[in-house]
Amino acid sequence: MGSAASMNHRLKKVLLLTLAAVLLVGVSQVQRALNGDRERLGLTRIEPLENAPPVLAFTTVALGGFRGLIANALWIRASDLQDEDKFFEMAQLADWITKLEPHFVQVWLVQAWNMAYNISVKFKDFDDRWRWVQRGIALLRDDGLRFNPNETLIYRELAWFFQHKMGANLDDANMRYKQEWLKEMSKVFGNKTPDLDELINASTDDARQRFQLLTNKYKMDPKFMKQVDERYGPLEWRLPESHAIYWGAMGLEKAREHPTKVKADDLIQLRRAVYQSMQLSFQRGRLAANPLAKSFEFGPNLDIIPKVSAAYEQAMDEDAPNRDHIEKAHRNFLRDAVYFLYENNRLADSAQWYRYLGEKYPDKFLLDGNTNSFPRNLTLNEYAVERIKEVVGETSRDGVKAAIEGMLVRGYVDLVTGQHERSAGYRLKARLLRDSYMSNINNSDARIGLPPVEDIEKEIRERLLDPTAAMMPFEMRAILRTELRLPPEITAPTTGTNAPTGATNAPGVPPSK
Repeated sequence: MGSAASMNHRLKKVLLLTLAAVLLVGVSQVQRALNGDRERLGLTRIEPLENAPPVLAFTTVALGGFRGLIANALWIRASDLQDEDKFFEMAQLADWITKLEPHFVQVWLVQAWNMAYNISVKFKDFDDRWRWVQRGIALLRDDGLRFNPNETLIYRELAWFFQHKMGANLDDANMRYKQEWLKEMSKVFGNKTPDLDELINASTDDARQRFQLLTNKYKMDPKFMKQVDERYGPLEWRLPESHAIYWGAMGLEKAREHPTKVKADDLIQLRRAVYQSMQLSFQRGRLAANPLAKSFEFGPNLDIIPKVSAAYEQAMDEDAPNRDHIEKAHRNFLRDAVYFLYENNRLADSAQWYRYLGEKYPDKFLLDGNTNSFPRNLTLNEYAVERIKEVVGETSRDGVKAAIEGMLVRGYVDLVTGQHERSAGYRLKARLLRDSYMSNINNSDARIGLPPVEDIEKEIRERLLDPTAAMMPFEMRAILRTELRLPPEITAPTTGTNAPTGATNAPGVPPSK
């Protein structure tokens, strides 16, 4: 009797163990299917930590429900390190913290901001600063959007980093940021004016490699870039403002796809990122490389004036509470547009936008400062003179003469680099400024009078072409002589050039032989 009971007991155990094994196998199959469905539907909430110490890796797996507490401990560790100016562990801690709380958007924003803004400025070396700015951008772009592809706040923050951290001039290292970004984008676009169609329809190995670099490293879609360029451009994609517009526009696109997840304030900030960056692109969104001086400079992108104006007007309609502020910004933009077009000798376009400025804001004065000083019926030439005075800020003879000389020098440099319209615009401005000054003193006082512009221009030209003055390298002097139809220099330098020191190397420009 006892033996039979013992046998039944053992049989029951075997059956239960067999049943448990079968159930475990079944559960594993179901779990695998569930994991696949969660991944496909974007419901996976956690990501395994990479390069983490074994204790941390084990803890996050074994105590998955306590990942928030572990993240808090890492936050405290990161804060202590930052207080002690020990930054090099911060990048790894930021990666772990964000992976522990991947769908808490503020975590991504705070960690990226901390690296790009707070930590970067602790370093005096500009290359070190650039590395931290890069890390902040990469954290949002490479991982933040991977876990939160529809979060408009991340798109807004990315746009702000390009617009403000890289594009503005508040950081001492801002020109280094622009230069380094120009180098990176030159690898994508091949040291030439960006051609998006070449990347979209890549037909060569080189184009395919650059397409992979754009999409894999920089996480940008050339087809959407082309849509942005057609709507807001033409844009110079080697400059940060264009990327601010791209990420702002991408955020707006995601907001349109998921309207129930977006707050009104987020939309306003995305729109601001777009039209404010367009304003910056208008002011300095054209890249002018000077291969002779091994440098580059930024010029205004006058071709996007109509689209910038349209973006401001759209923002007024969509952001009624801030309409007054946007109107003021739009009026200031139109004032600049008229002046920049005039400065570049595009007089017909300048006149057209001057009329539009008067029609759009008939009750507003066209110039800042003491509004009683500027009548509404200024001609375009008179308006240009007043803007020149406003920009120059000088009324003394020496100040006006220095401003005229500066305009003429810029005009000759633009002539060398092939910017003929801009060169003519500078000469026109110089003549207008001199005529206005002489009119103000009634052309009567020889002591404070100015010589004719032709005489000042001759003096400037002779100084620029003088080899002993070293104002221009030999190559630039040779081109200027050709443009002015002057004979070549009698003796050309045999070794090197007398190019000014301190020039910024332009990407894609070979060094002097």
